[in-house]
Amino acid sequence: MVDDTGSRRVAAVGKSTAMTRKIAGAGRVARARSLNQSKTSSSPQRVLVLQGGGALGAYQAGVFQALQEAEMDLDWVIGTSIGAINAALITGNTPENRLGRLQAFWTRMRHEHPFSDWWSAFLGAAGVNLGIMARGLPNFFVPNPLALFGIHQHYGADQASFYSTAPLRETLTELVDFEYLNAGHTRLTVGAVNARTGDMRYFDSRHMRLGAEHIMASGALPPAFPAIVIEGEPYWDGGIYSNTPVEVVFDDQPRHDSLIFSVNMWQPQGPAPETIWQVLGRQKEIQYSSRGLSHVARQQQLHRLRHVIRELAKRLPEGQLGDSRVRELTSYGCGTTMHLIRLLAPRLGGEDHTKDIDFSPAGIETRWRAGYENAGRAIARQPWQCEVNPLQGVLIHEANEWNGERDGRAV
Repeated sequence: MVDDTGSRRVAAVGKSTAMTRKIAGAGRVARARSLNQSKTSSSPQRVLVLQGGGALGAYQAGVFQALQEAEMDLDWVIGTSIGAINAALITGNTPENRLGRLQAFWTRMRHEHPFSDWWSAFLGAAGVNLGIMARGLPNFFVPNPLALFGIHQHYGADQASFYSTAPLRETLTELVDFEYLNAGHTRLTVGAVNARTGDMRYFDSRHMRLGAEHIMASGALPPAFPAIVIEGEPYWDGGIYSNTPVEVVFDDQPRHDSLIFSVNMWQPQGPAPETIWQVLGRQKEIQYSSRGLSHVARQQQLHRLRHVIRELAKRLPEGQLGDSRVRELTSYGCGTTMHLIRLLAPRLGGEDHTKDIDFSPAGIETRWRAGYENAGRAIARQPWQCEVNPLQGVLIHEANEWNGERDGRAV
């Protein structure tokens, strides 16, 4: 049998290069390198936070391309589900290889089925996506034959699912250099929820060695995908608990001034659904845009209190500052400033509740381009270069408002 691995890889690289040229040709990022030079010890840490959302994750890849072209070096990448996969592809490769590995991954995710036109003709825009549900994606997930024996059979937590994600392990092993990832170049954090206890856990390369299993656990969305067992415990997709892991930055110790790019793919607001089909889509948007804004509102309150404590401590008599009880109380004070740039993926015409499995070439390229362009506008505007009230701890910059959009919809 002739081994065609090499020819397939060459073809994949060719597709990746063509996709990148097409996206980059849509518009170059306005660069402000004078303000984006190498960080100094006093510079804020640069953090990229990536939501879960399946095929919608192509938007995140476009955002990263814009950041890289603008020479916005990252200190920390945090992700859940597809966000964890993109995060691993970024942090698990040298800077010059990161974009290429993202391109290779998303090229492998492209779904071009010979019966796509037939599915679309009979079932509309969702037809091709439903075809993916039936057949899977060969480099990500494939149907689990055990599921044919019935949903009440006892398979074990690591096999009780409709699909197997064994192909994803192979893809990650090939495209992510886990030795480099664990060498401390760029911090990586991925979220997963314990299927037994219901507790959220963040696997962090600063505290432990990460492998393919941690990335897979973060994307193990039930009941489609099986739990991933780590240290004897089964873990599911962190998105079913918290799909917007921005709180990880706010709760980190010690705190640092931060420039946070939060890449969101699910619209928290939208029109009231009028059909059952629309209900399915709206329910998913609300569920997976989960708690992003409420997390930020809570952290704004907490940071303001920390700043108030710091300001009050400055006004205490010198003699009281030596008291151990006073020192303990004033230790809650904090002077860090967090700039949160929220990038929200736009809605595409004709999309529905199956949009997160829209791995069509057109869907991937359109979302990648949108992320690239939206992030480019944010970088050019640089809203973090602003005066800050000393009592403010978290400043939110809604990038979509500058792009002529509200909640992902054109105005």
